Amino acid sequence: MLDFIYYPVSFIMWCWHWVFGHVFGESSAIAWALSIVFLVFTLRAIMFKPTVKQVRSMRKMQEFAPEIKKLQKKYANDRQKQAQEMQKLQAEHGVSPLGGCLPMLLQIPVFIGLFHVLREFKPGKTENYFFDERGVTSYIDANLFGARLSNWITQPATELAHFGVTRTTVVLVAIPLMLLASALTHLTARHSVSRQNPEAATSQTAIMNKLTLYIFPLGVLLGGFFFPIGLIMYWLSNNSWTLWQQRFVYKKVDAEEAAKKAEVQEKRAATAPKPGQKPTQQKKRPAAKVEPSDTDTTSDTTAPDSTTPPAKPTQPGGNGTGGTQIPGLISDRSRSKKSGRKNR
Repeated sequence: MLDFIYYPVSFIMWCWHWVFGHVFGESSAIAWALSIVFLVFTLRAIMFKPTVKQVRSMRKMQEFAPEIKKLQKKYANDRQKQAQEMQKLQAEHGVSPLGGCLPMLLQIPVFIGLFHVLREFKPGKTENYFFDERGVTSYIDANLFGARLSNWITQPATELAHFGVTRTTVVLVAIPLMLLASALTHLTARHSVSRQNPEAATSQTAIMNKLTLYIFPLGVLLGGFFFPIGLIMYWLSNNSWTLWQQRFVYKKVDAEEAAKKAEVQEKRAATAPKPGQKPTQQKKRPAAKVEPSDTDTTSDTTAPDSTTPPAKPTQPGGNGTGGTQIPGLISDRSRSKKSGRKNR
């Protein structure tokens, strides 16, 4: 049913066992343990880029956490409207909630596939997906301090007898691995919680923090009673990778943000005035009003109307009232006025 998961998982594990089998021996428990560990490392390396995007997405969500709280208060009685506004806000900041869950979602089928493949290494089986009968026999014969990688603590006594091991031996091998895997789960969660922004804390965040800090490590510890030793090694290597990856990615993201802040400060420093320097901004002077001069008014009043046709020159009449007006000379009309004044 889930062969599309089982075959790729078993193929990657087969490749790494082929590599380490040439170094430590085909039936060596170290070769099989390293094949499980490097199976985890291979898959986590493939998911490294989505994980970096997840961290950046979480950091962006922490930046606009106050805006989220405002929306929650504003639409406290309208869940549908609140969800719509939240989607708009996330779209504006380029944040996808699914992107933050993608690495975890991808690990679930891998865990299920490896759990099934390891459980299928049983005495008498001729094949196990990509492994042939020789590979199955090699895995079953791998001795890890007296236990087999396919054994688990609550395994029925009849199956333990087929492997030729005792429950006490399985307990002595499995318990230390369970404790170490649980401790690494707690440390990984604690490191992640310490990076959270207190301003972004909500009641849901507090509940999730308690789950990741205490419930999940406890689940790993209790699940170890039902998981094969090989699967406990998967969980141990997976948490080891996660803890290293968190420190590396957070350090990288912090360096990027510090570089951006330094660049912004340099730009501000370049544009800001130096200490003691007077501002160079020039004061704006009001525009001076231009008053019309006398010559302009005279020219305006004396200018002939363009619509009025020019006066035709008249011949001097016998009464001395007509004549041509020559610039600089007194007109006949003015002469008649002067003569009239004299007669009076």
